[in-house]
Amino acid sequence: MTRIRLLGPLAVLALALTATAALGGDTMNDRYTRGWRALTALAPEKAQAVQDGLADIAPDMGRFVVEFGYGDIFTRPGLDAASRQVATIAALTALGNAAPQLRFHIEAGLAAGLSPQQVIDVIYVTTVFAGFPAGLNAISAARTVFAEKHLAFTPPPTPAPADRRAHGLAALATTSRNAGQAVLDALADIAPDMAGFILDFSYGDVIARTVLTPAQKEIAMLAAATARGTMAPQLKVHAKAALAVGMTREAIVEVVIQMAVYAGFPAALNGLTTLREAFAEAGMKG
Repeated sequence: MTRIRLLGPLAVLALALTATAALGGDTMNDRYTRGWRALTALAPEKAQAVQDGLADIAPDMGRFVVEFGYGDIFTRPGLDAASRQVATIAALTALGNAAPQLRFHIEAGLAAGLSPQQVIDVIYVTTVFAGFPAGLNAISAARTVFAEKHLAFTPPPTPAPADRRAHGLAALATTSRNAGQAVLDALADIAPDMAGFILDFSYGDVIARTVLTPAQKEIAMLAAATARGTMAPQLKVHAKAALAVGMTREAIVEVVIQMAVYAGFPAALNGLTTLREAFAEAGMKG
């Protein structure tokens, strides 16, 4: 398998197809071919570099990336390529420890159809979950990618709403109905100002923005909460919110399954347990 990694992409595909014909069925090479096609569609200039960069020390890791990350996971039905990149950018921003991979997936997000401003807004949303250092570092990664791609990006002016509290309550109501007062009540005895920050900043300043669709915002929040691994209550809230904005149960599950690639199997398994609880509370069986 090491020899295959050292060949160019066309040669890899030819060898994979030959082996598939000889062996039949859903073989390892089927998975590699499917994954390679998906990966090169997103990052044609970087895909082979990923393989070449691992050839001298861990060629099987390169194979795992293509076969599992792309052949098994990315090509599953349930989410389109742009939605999967929203989830990945959010997860890598939230983790805060994978700058090269974040730059790769910002570029892949652009290739999948996200606009530069949509990439930035995914980072804004994720900052609510991961904090300003993680958000600022992700903005730096986006700046690098935009420069490398020679994108003439000028963010439009976005004045703050006149009544941030009303704006925040309205944004929260679209996904969680009458939860605004519950947020205020839950923190009234210990940190009432925190409740205000959640409504005014998290919802009024950030989540109320209209650059992303409601589903894209929920995908980013589901991915960030799952990847961080410490946000089961928040993941449950946003699983229900995702249902409220029209996401299917299957699409929500796909976001969390994808996190096995970027945050590991324990994070994804814990996320799926939380989804099961959220769906049961929402009256969904099975």
